[in-house]
Order: sequence, then structure tokens, then C-alpha cells
Amino acid sequence: MDPALALLEFDSLALGIQAGDAMVKRAPVSQIRSGTVHPGRYLVLVAGDVASVEEAVQAGKEVAQKELRDWVFLPQVHPEVVAALHNGRQQASGEALGIIETATVAAAIQAADAGVKGAEVGLWQLRLADGLGGKGLVLFTGLVADVEAAVEISRGRVSAQLIRTVIIPQLHTEMQTNLSGMGRFGETFNWNVY
Repeated sequence: MDPALALLEFDSLALGIQAGDAMVKRAPVSQIRSGTVHPGRYLVLVAGDVASVEEAVQAGKEVAQKELRDWVFLPQVHPEVVAALHNGRQQASGEALGIIETATVAAAIQAADAGVKGAEVGLWQLRLADGLGGKGLVLFTGLVADVEAAVEISRGRVSAQLIRTVIIPQLHTEMQTNLSGMGRFGETFNWNVY
């Protein structure tokens, strides 16, 4: 069985719920995860065999009408993307950091998958929607040339939803420590120093 993953991102909460219901009624997916994210969007993620996920996506798109903001379908999804979606974070390793900032969650997931499949990089983090104004943030680590390749590959995949890409050849250890936390301002700040 080839693993597949899809995510549909809706501007309407009501249609998102209706689409999620239609998706699991249409196809025997092995997993569905759905819910609201900021700023007032609804996400439906399904996983399973390729044919079932593809059929579920079709059902969701039929319900979505004009309220489908973005979507991604990934047959043979990379295991690092699956781990990142389950809040798994790798240890930052390598000499460079590649950053992909996207306008949608679906685009961030697609960028992450494309980058780790196309270059010898690690997917350090995949941050989605909440606390980001609905945006997505992908962080790759590795050798400079590999990170550059991953960022370029990702940029090509998500150009319509791309906000910005950045490559930092040698991330300072203090910035690495800050990025290793939850990423929200004030959560890791030591207020007792001042």
C-alpha cells in the first residue's frame, strides 16, 4: 500500500465540516483530522492508500464550491512530513537553514514534501496556521548547497502561494535556540534578566 496524504483548506467553516463529512463517506481513508485554524479557516486532512485519498479529495472539492482556499494531494508522502504533522521536530543539524514562508497551510505541506524528496536535507520544523496568521513555515537544515536545492525545488512547487524564501548559511546558536521553542514571542524569554 502506497501511503498518501491530502489536505483541503476552506475559507468557510460550515463548508469545511460538510466537505470533511463527504470525504469520509465517499472513501475508506485510514485517518481524518479536521478543525479550525486562525484566521477563521477550516482544515481537513486525510491519509490512507492513494486511491482512497484521491477519491476523498474529489468529494471534498465537489462540496467546497468557491470556498476552497488551497489543497494538496501527496501520493507517497515523505515520512518526515508525516512526523512533522504529528508535531515531531528533528534536531537542527547542518550548516544552513532554509526557510519557506507560504500564504496557506496546504502550500507549506507541499513545499516540505518537495524539499525533503528533492534534496539531502532534514525537515527541522513544519509550522502551520495558528500563531502565524494562517500562513505556513517550513524549516530545512543541511549543507548549504542541499538547502539551496531544497528551497529552489519548494519554490517551484508552491510559487502561487509563496510569500518568501530565505537561506541562512550559518544560523547563530542563540537564534537556533529561539527557533527550537514553540516560536511564539515571549514564550522562551527570560523576563527575570531585566
